[in-house]
Parts: sequence; structure tokens; C-alpha cells
Amino acid sequence: MEITRCSVPTATRAPDDRTNAYVLGCDPAVLVDPAGRTDELDRLVRDRGVEHVLVTHPHPDHVDAVEDYARETNATVWARAGRTDRFREATGVDPDRTFGQGTELPAGDDRVEILETPGHAPDHVGIRAGADGPICSGDCAVAEGSVVVGAPEGDMRAYLCTLRRLRAMAPPRLYPGHGPPIADPEATLDGLISHRLERERQVRKAVDNGARTLMEILDASYEKDLTGVRDLARATVVAHLEKLAVEGHLEWDGECARPR
Repeated sequence: MEITRCSVPTATRAPDDRTNAYVLGCDPAVLVDPAGRTDELDRLVRDRGVEHVLVTHPHPDHVDAVEDYARETNATVWARAGRTDRFREATGVDPDRTFGQGTELPAGDDRVEILETPGHAPDHVGIRAGADGPICSGDCAVAEGSVVVGAPEGDMRAYLCTLRRLRAMAPPRLYPGHGPPIADPEATLDGLISHRLERERQVRKAVDNGARTLMEILDASYEKDLTGVRDLARATVVAHLEKLAVEGHLEWDGECARPR
């Protein structure tokens, strides 16, 4: 299946201030994450015969041009089942249809399949291009660095499960929401899992060593300078604390943590 990436300037905190839109297949084609309008994306949408529009998740940096392209193409607009209000609020569009795990849409002479991939967002999905094909993975993974999984939107337990599921699927390539394609998904996913588990160890160690408040745990869990990203790190630590509390490793009441 033909997969074309179009990097769109967006107001995102990703390192390069850009979000990837994708066009999958041709006549009919599927438009994924139309984050904004560019001449290049306009041409792709026009030339490839877009008949379906969907997003991996309705964060602002992934949805800004949904309304424009839906109107101009008269394409079917899809949203996550059970999350249509959230989609409508983010995009200004009433979805035509809803999808869930396993929903298939035509793309060229093949089909794409919806994969539920929560963690970064509760309604996050991936889109697999053809049977055993590459996956448009949204904000599950990036080629370098890591993605934000921060409370209250992010769920660290769900995110780690998603990474492990994606790894077990063994896709030949991942097409992320930000940055270049991921040519070695296994190594990248292993690295992301290890990164999250190491941060979890640091959070748990901080609590075991006497840190109680969120700020104390945050300062003890990061050695690097958090200038400009302290709010993201704080939300990440809360997501780790929530995971550890659910799993019975510590107590966390939203303000104070204690070993269990």
C-alpha cells in the first residue's frame, strides 16, 4: 500500500514543531491526522482521492484541518466509538461513523485496520496499512527520544501495554505522529519500554528514600535540567505514581506518596 507522509507545521511541543499527516492508498485513500493545511497536503488529498478522514487521537496538534478537508472532499469522517463528543469538541466536526478495535476501511486495493493503542491519550488508535503491514502509530513512539504520557490524560499502565502489543505485532515499520519513520520498530519499542521502566524505578526509589510530595519526588526522579519541560515531567511522574499505586507498590492520594 502506498503511504505518503506530509510534515505539517503545528503549534506542538514536539522537538521540531511539526506533525505528520499521512495519506494511505489511492482511490479510495485514507487521510490520517490532518494537522494543518499545506500546499503539499492539498495536492495529495486532491490527487489521491481521499474518501475517509480519521485521527489517531484528538489532540490539537493532530486535528486542525479535519474540518477543511472533510468539507472539501466530502469524505467520511470517523471518530472513536464512545468518544464522539471529545472528537467534536476538538475538530468542530460531527463524525459520520465510529470505529473500534478491528474496524477496517478500504484504501486503494487493500484495507487499513484500526488498532486501539491507549496510553498517550485514552482514545488513541493506530492504523495498520494492510495485513501485517506498517502502522501509523501517532504518539505511541518516536524515532528519537520519548513521547509525553502525563496525567490526567495519560495512562502509564495502558501505554506500556500498548508498546508491548505493538512489539508483538512485529510491524515492518512505524509511521509516527512526529519525526521520521521508524525503520526498526523492535529496537525503538524496546528502548521506550526500558526508558519508562527506568523512570518508574527512579520514582519508586524516591518514595522509598523519603520523598513524599510531588515536587520532592519530581526533583529526586530527574537528574537532568527540566527548564521548559518541568510541567511535562510533573505530569509524567503523576502517571507513574498512579500506575504504582494501582499495582500496590506504594500509596498515592494525589498529594502525598508513601511506601507500602
